[in-house]
Amino acid sequence: MQSRNTLLFIALIVAVVSLFSVDMMVGAVNIPLSEVWKALTGGDCPESTVKIVRNIRLVKAFVALLAGAALSVSGLQMQTLFRNPLAGPYVLGISSGASLGVALVVLAGFGSSFGVAGAAWVGSAVVLMFIGIKDIMVILILGMMFSSGVSAVVQILQYLSRDEALKTFVIWTMGSLGEVTVMQLCILFPSVLLGLVLAVLSIKPLNMLLFGEDYAVTMGLNIRRSRGMIFMSATLLAGTVTAFCGPIGFIGLAMPHVTRMMFDNSDHRVLIPATMLSGASVMIICDIISKMFTLPVNAITALLGVPVVVWIVLRNRV
Repeated sequence: MQSRNTLLFIALIVAVVSLFSVDMMVGAVNIPLSEVWKALTGGDCPESTVKIVRNIRLVKAFVALLAGAALSVSGLQMQTLFRNPLAGPYVLGISSGASLGVALVVLAGFGSSFGVAGAAWVGSAVVLMFIGIKDIMVILILGMMFSSGVSAVVQILQYLSRDEALKTFVIWTMGSLGEVTVMQLCILFPSVLLGLVLAVLSIKPLNMLLFGEDYAVTMGLNIRRSRGMIFMSATLLAGTVTAFCGPIGFIGLAMPHVTRMMFDNSDHRVLIPATMLSGASVMIICDIISKMFTLPVNAITALLGVPVVVWIVLRNRV
């Protein structure tokens, strides 16, 4: 089993590196790998190629890597915490809160990119108020009710907004990895990194929670503190990605299941790093496909994720 896991990890690492390289090559203008390497290392290549590779494709590919890892790990945390295979990173209302914040800014006609991101951050932060609630089912119900209420408010704002502002907001809801600037990446990267560090620190509590809260308590786990750390990690991971990239769906729901199936393991010491790698690789694949066919990345993630969700539902009915 150990050797199998090692081989799978090596395969995932190779896949991430290879797909990252392909993502740098593919675009409106295809660039050979040798030219990409020269652009990155300061070799002899056209200045236009250097700008495309360094300023656009490198940033976008790195954002795809971060987004895939962040959404997948947050989904894994939520599924373990709620003991629900259909729980995802947006179960706490993170996506809906971000959507409301962005809607208030964009549809009102304001808004630099940082203004939109800041509004999404504020909306996402609202979920923190749920941390103090002890009953997990209450949190789930409140999350769903909050999402429904926010969706209604957003629809009203869309109906009342001007055409230009509405178009901007609709594009944001489709999800985009290419709108993140280098300065925004300086916020995105440390935020996701902190969320992943908290996820690693929550490995032991997550393993205990696999057997239920009663068992975890008998083993000496501080449920309130552990749940708060997991919620904070999920909020940082899913909330940050939503703020800067839009509400990208299905990655957080589907990839934990794909990873469990690949490794045939429920130990979070294996699942956390494996889910990071598998989520990153699939998100990069989605970015490559979206560039090849000029489609919104959210549409690609949905097309890839829906079959997994259907499989999960059918398997749990058997």
